[in-house]
Amino acid sequence: MGILDFLSGQFIDVIAWTDDTHDTMVWRFEREGHEIKYGAKLTVREGQSAVFVHEGQLADVFTPGLYMLETNNMPILTDLQHWDHGFKSPFKSEVYFVNTTRFSDLKWGTKNPIMLRDPEFGPTRIRAFGTYTVKVTDPAVFMKEIVGTDGEFTMDEISFQIRNIIVQEFSKAVASSGIPVLDMAANTADLGKLVATAIAPTIAAYGITLPELYIENISLPEAVEAALDKRTSMGIAGDLGKFTQYSAAEAMTAAASNPNGGGGMGAGLGMGMGMAMAGQMARQPGPWGAAPQPAAPAAAAVPPPPPPPVEKVWHIAKNGQTSGPFSRATMGQMVGRGEVTRESLVWTAGQDGWKTAEDIPELAQLFTVMPPPPPPAS
Repeated sequence: MGILDFLSGQFIDVIAWTDDTHDTMVWRFEREGHEIKYGAKLTVREGQSAVFVHEGQLADVFTPGLYMLETNNMPILTDLQHWDHGFKSPFKSEVYFVNTTRFSDLKWGTKNPIMLRDPEFGPTRIRAFGTYTVKVTDPAVFMKEIVGTDGEFTMDEISFQIRNIIVQEFSKAVASSGIPVLDMAANTADLGKLVATAIAPTIAAYGITLPELYIENISLPEAVEAALDKRTSMGIAGDLGKFTQYSAAEAMTAAASNPNGGGGMGAGLGMGMGMAMAGQMARQPGPWGAAPQPAAPAAAAVPPPPPPPVEKVWHIAKNGQTSGPFSRATMGQMVGRGEVTRESLVWTAGQDGWKTAEDIPELAQLFTVMPPPPPPAS
């Protein structure tokens, strides 16, 4: 090793740092032995601070500027070294550059739903997410409490802890704010300020601050959102009669477009359900303008008559084609005309396949009540 190599390894003339990573918070100026020449130039750029650590102790913090490392601008380090005036030998110290600019567009969100008591919905759950920014305000405290001896400290190493603090304080702020869930969207700015204010003392102990905290979205469980959508739709409908007509028309349209058939039955069911819902809602007090109906006296209550029995209808298979449905009375007339015989194949709903008419008791009776053949002419 030549004398020039030896000297270049022992002395440092310029100490500076330029960052191109956009996520590095602290970077240690690496040098074998950490030997710094007395009188070296220290360049601290805007958005940076330089922290000197000597024998494990934090010595000096330099703000942006150009410095000549001499005794007149290093009072603390001078006291630690016990330098006399005119002492010009190299000294050994670690130099850490701290990024004091804002780290923006950092994400936070609730991993699990937050339980709260809403004045309108009662106990409910919400989720939230947003963004925040971080800035180092006290490089010395930040070095002592967070970084330690890490030679390159990035934002990812502390973002998880900050997110946990944000979620914790957000839960407290939302639970104690008294703001209804439906009004939170209009108060996200105020909620963000409440959370940032509550977080400030905790993260100040780390030497950092949150200049900005935004709440981008507050959401409810899917079931609650579906109920709100339905309630909103009914409110938009306004007139209950028109809403009922609209619902019935929608049900008929959906049933008519059913590719599996049964359009008439589906339309009937849709209309029936729409009318039943309209009748039920009309009898209930609410924002629809319908007054509550008085309950009928118990003595006047009469049980409704039982529904009439459902009459079976029959289909007939003949020559590879089917016809029907026919009622039992119509089948009796067809038996009288000879159009249906004992061997005719018939089918009705709930029947297991086609059967002959004489194998079905209800139709077999039609053949036993036929009048006998007329007497011969006299």
